[in-house]
Amino acid sequence: MSNRRDGDRKVLMLVDGNSLVYRAYHAMPHLTAPDSTPTGAVYGFTQTLRKLMREHRPTHMAVAFDLKGPTVRHALYGDYKIDRPPMPGDLARQIPVVKRVVEAMGVKVMEMEGYEADDIIATAVKALQDPDAVDIKIVSSDKDLCQLVGEGVVMIDAATGRVRTPEYVRGKFGVEPGRIPDWLGLAGDPADNIPGVPGIGPRTATRLIDRHGSIDDIYADLSKISGKKLRENLEENRDLAFLSKVLATVITDVPLDLEFEGLEIGSESGDLAALYAELGFERLLRGLRGGGDGPDIDYETIDGEGAFARFRSALAGPLAFYLDDAGGGALAFASAGGGLWYMPLGGEGPLPRGLASLMEDGTVEKVTDDAKKAHLFFLRRGVAPRSVVMDTSLASYLLDPSRSGHALETVALEHLSRSLAPMEGGEHGELSERARAARCCERASVLGELAPLLEARLEEADLSALLRSMELPLARILARMELAGVKVDTAQLEMLSREIEGRLAAIEEEIYRHAGRRFNINSPKQLSALLFGELGLKPLKKTKTGYSTDEGVLTALAPLHEVPRLIIEYRGLAKLKGTYVDALVALADPATGRIHTSLNQTVTATGRLSSSRPNLQNIPVRSELGRRIRRAFVAERGSVLLSADYSQIELRLVAHMSGDPALIEAFGNDEDIHTATAASVFGVPPAEVTSEMRRRAKAINFGIIYGMGGYGLARELGVAVAEAEAYIESYFAHYARVREFIERTVEQAGRLGWTTTLFGRRRMIPELASGKENVVRLGERMAVNTPVQGSAADIIKAAMIAVDGELERRAMRSRMVLQVHDELLFEAPADERDELEEIVRTRMEGVVRLDVPLKVNIGTGANWCELDG
Repeated sequence: MSNRRDGDRKVLMLVDGNSLVYRAYHAMPHLTAPDSTPTGAVYGFTQTLRKLMREHRPTHMAVAFDLKGPTVRHALYGDYKIDRPPMPGDLARQIPVVKRVVEAMGVKVMEMEGYEADDIIATAVKALQDPDAVDIKIVSSDKDLCQLVGEGVVMIDAATGRVRTPEYVRGKFGVEPGRIPDWLGLAGDPADNIPGVPGIGPRTATRLIDRHGSIDDIYADLSKISGKKLRENLEENRDLAFLSKVLATVITDVPLDLEFEGLEIGSESGDLAALYAELGFERLLRGLRGGGDGPDIDYETIDGEGAFARFRSALAGPLAFYLDDAGGGALAFASAGGGLWYMPLGGEGPLPRGLASLMEDGTVEKVTDDAKKAHLFFLRRGVAPRSVVMDTSLASYLLDPSRSGHALETVALEHLSRSLAPMEGGEHGELSERARAARCCERASVLGELAPLLEARLEEADLSALLRSMELPLARILARMELAGVKVDTAQLEMLSREIEGRLAAIEEEIYRHAGRRFNINSPKQLSALLFGELGLKPLKKTKTGYSTDEGVLTALAPLHEVPRLIIEYRGLAKLKGTYVDALVALADPATGRIHTSLNQTVTATGRLSSSRPNLQNIPVRSELGRRIRRAFVAERGSVLLSADYSQIELRLVAHMSGDPALIEAFGNDEDIHTATAASVFGVPPAEVTSEMRRRAKAINFGIIYGMGGYGLARELGVAVAEAEAYIESYFAHYARVREFIERTVEQAGRLGWTTTLFGRRRMIPELASGKENVVRLGERMAVNTPVQGSAADIIKAAMIAVDGELERRAMRSRMVLQVHDELLFEAPADERDELEEIVRTRMEGVVRLDVPLKVNIGTGANWCELDG
């Protein structure tokens, strides 16, 4: 690979090999060489390295790796990085192969026993830094290395391509790059288990350094520090602060044999082609033989009405299109009749009339890789695409919903063994227009190849109808929901954030009082040492890194000591504040006050939707704080919110799927199912069921769905295992057909290898074929839960399509704005409220015929919390 530059200026690229290889391991699908050796991390690493070399054109380069074993930091602090899980075995096998690839590419590998890759990079920077002649580019996602950024030295985040300059570091951390060790010394770094000063977070660390300078300056005169508690905290943890700074400071004198010319990129070894062949990297091998990585694509650019007319007249069969929505946007088209076209869009303005007409033409079937993204892009420009008949990501998801990713790159690799050149550009995130066009057209061509292949595989699995009648129509609805967003009252949320912050500070002091000293509440290692060492509580669960302090353990310990109880409360409040309250304020559109969450179709294995930026699926409903968060979701002036929530849909599905007469009768008579179960389990008339009996019956009803055994139910209810098992037996004695349903479902899943929903959605259950008992038990729970939870997901999706279709048919202004589990949230003009309620109830309750009635609870109001039924 040629990396020569004009002029005398040199570019030295220093790569954090471990950071890059871990990223590749988690980003790539499971790939294997012809001899079954795992190669996913090797392939992803190689692709990224070639991309970096192609785009940044270094003249000199080295890749630094950690070696197994303790480092000098472990000698200083035995708990350094102790919370890091061990490297997965299949990744460890790939590290030597990665190094072989690096060396075959003409790049030097650097490593030194006792030192980390960060230290090797830091030593190289110090030895070779020459701003007048050399640009140094560090490739890593490790924030520790930000301390090296300065004149002639930048960092490139391999995950995002973002270049970290001194300005970036100041904006991100609020301190100069050289102060990063001081910042980490105060705030700590949970990723490396650097303790920091307990009670000092990022904001306080930034403020202290901004006002007083380094840690040395701060401790030179603590009387300057305002705030008695903060001053005392710093004094008590003086040694910890200085130790943490040392741990966070990169070492710049690793005993390396460093000569600048020794890092010059050499010619690619003849062994590289043989290595690619050995690993099965066919596309990389073709790139070597063809002299480059970029796709060799023959396409026509659509740059005016005449060119568009020629393109339109040449169309035949389904039209595959790839949308690059970066910048002003660009489209690439591949016709089934042959031919590739590239159309730059050049801005946010109206689309050309011909393109708008084509996208809205229902007679032209269209194929793409992300239908929701395409709908959103075009809807923002006033165009509503029609006849999208294939979305490769949705097709891939339906074929195997347990996969971690369904992006076009992954699908092409999985189904065509094709590797696509990346769309990312160089330092500024830009490709040349020619490269962008070629890569867009390559993707459009691949979409055209994938469409019939995926269609055939969907047909074979009886999933084609699910794609066309449910997932594709839903993608259009989700795009409209994202575009509409939902309004939030940010003033309410900001007030709530301040209130929670005060409560957290008070709980923190309470924890320290009961613990007898200060410590880092957010460090599992320090908490474990306190609970099971100093406080003498009995450890309940051990992990690879020590005794667990997860929520289950803390819940069990809470009756024994105040600290675990307070930690549970602290964690819950901190999560609410960070995940919801503060995130909602940050993500609200400043102009409209509306949140535009991303609704994801291809994430959960059961078919349920998820949401991100922010995640609105898990806002607590029953806690007071959860209700206050919901109260901040409001309607626009003159409108109301309408919530429609399926009542006990999963239990109704169990009744239908099992055919249990007692369950069917209870739901048919509109009985309270938990009271009915309590009466059966505890042997009392329904009128004598107490609230505690009903609470236990509710746990039993839902526990059965989720495959909960005696131990799990006992822990849930706080009773003896024998008592919990007796409850389960009593349940099955009354609802005998439910047990038969569970046994039948598990047997069928084991025989077929998958389980299905009422609508035919599949989930593979390979766990049932495992030889490990605990894995098989997990598979059994999944086999029972998926048909129930997945069918509930399918029903609400079908309801969304039915309601949306009726709103569109009546040309109503009411709109669907959120979907959360079994609930739909609408925003409606006040004068449409009654009509909307009638539509929603009719369509949701009648969307599917079951042996029990579907029931929907509807409420309306000015906010999401206070709804009148």
